[in-house]
Amino acid sequence: MSMITKLGLAESLNTFDLPGEAGSKEGKTKSQIRAENRERQEKQRAAKAAAATNKNSGGGGAESSKKTADTKLKQKQSVSQRPDDSGARRGAPSQAPTTEPPPSITADVENKIRDLRIFSHFGARGQLGHKIKGEIHPSIVRLGLLFAEYKITGANARCISALTAFKSVIADYVTPTNNSLSRHIMTYLSPQISYLTSARPMSVSLGNAIRWLKLQIGQIDIDLPEHAAKSELYSRIDQYMQERILAADVAISTFGLAKIHDGDVVLTYASDAGRNLLRTLAASGIPCTYCILSALGTVMKDASIVFLGTHALHSNGALYSRAGTALVAMMAKQHNVPVLACCETYKFSDSVNLDSFTKNELVSSAEMTSKTPAVYANANTNTRTPRDEFNLQLLNPLYDLTPPAYITAVVTEVGLIPVSSVPTVLSRETQAQ
Repeated sequence: MSMITKLGLAESLNTFDLPGEAGSKEGKTKSQIRAENRERQEKQRAAKAAAATNKNSGGGGAESSKKTADTKLKQKQSVSQRPDDSGARRGAPSQAPTTEPPPSITADVENKIRDLRIFSHFGARGQLGHKIKGEIHPSIVRLGLLFAEYKITGANARCISALTAFKSVIADYVTPTNNSLSRHIMTYLSPQISYLTSARPMSVSLGNAIRWLKLQIGQIDIDLPEHAAKSELYSRIDQYMQERILAADVAISTFGLAKIHDGDVVLTYASDAGRNLLRTLAASGIPCTYCILSALGTVMKDASIVFLGTHALHSNGALYSRAGTALVAMMAKQHNVPVLACCETYKFSDSVNLDSFTKNELVSSAEMTSKTPAVYANANTNTRTPRDEFNLQLLNPLYDLTPPAYITAVVTEVGLIPVSSVPTVLSRETQAQ
């Protein structure tokens, strides 16, 4: 009875016009007003039902919504703490901590980046004795270190020292049972030769000497006792050094001296050995002038003849010698000064080279880098070298090639010959062997 009374009272109250709604209900029919009141009542009932549901659940919905919000906040924070991979791909600096590589690894990477791949075919000193199988004789190890450190330079000096070391290797060699020296000793000599090649690339003169030594070993009688075979090899090696190198130098000096007359000004180019040559000539009382290569145009005007040393002489007449030799020969040709190349015949090569890019040898670039003066050695200054600059690689080729057109004649132990006679000399030596 009370519920019916309350509902009726609420419906009756809704029929009254509120002060703000009086104007809005004007011009409306009773059916429209009743429909609006009914809609308002339904909204009120729905609001009361929702409030009752929240009250019965004990506020669990609010807590769940709060937990959901906290979970979303944590996920957002974790996503924001991850490194931005997209930014790294675009080149932006990453905020994630990075570990710096060791200095040695960084230096190796920089060296590889700076490496001049176009000159990778040039001979360069690698790791001494790397990937060489077999026992290495102590004399070869000592000689390899001297080669690698450029303590022994020059084609003649390298050849004589190598042949002398091979004599020590042969002396300590023991022929295995049921085998002969001439057939087995090359298996023992091959690692020694490879070790010397790893110290420095094989020179033409040393290659010819080793080829000759192999030929002499093959000519030894297999029935010859070991001590007799070794003695035969000793005598042949000594004969080769005496006739092809030492006596050849004396003959070359005699033939070259005949081309020097009183009052002549002789120009020579000895590269880094020029100071030793200057001391020798000055000690003999010969007046000398020592200049750098850039002053060649000034001193060439007074020169009467030019003498050049050789590392090898190719069959096409091209002169392979220390870097700078080609410049001296070309400048002499420009000033109509005769150029004589002094070369032993054992340095002749049957190969053909057209430029110094086909074959060359690279040495350490430390010689080209300026060093801090001694007076500033103790100063705390950060001296930057050219290697410190990015993408800068110093290239120091050891040899260059002089075209045959710039060489007047070649002074050998067999006399003065034109460069076109190199193949003839090579063919005669081949027939003599």
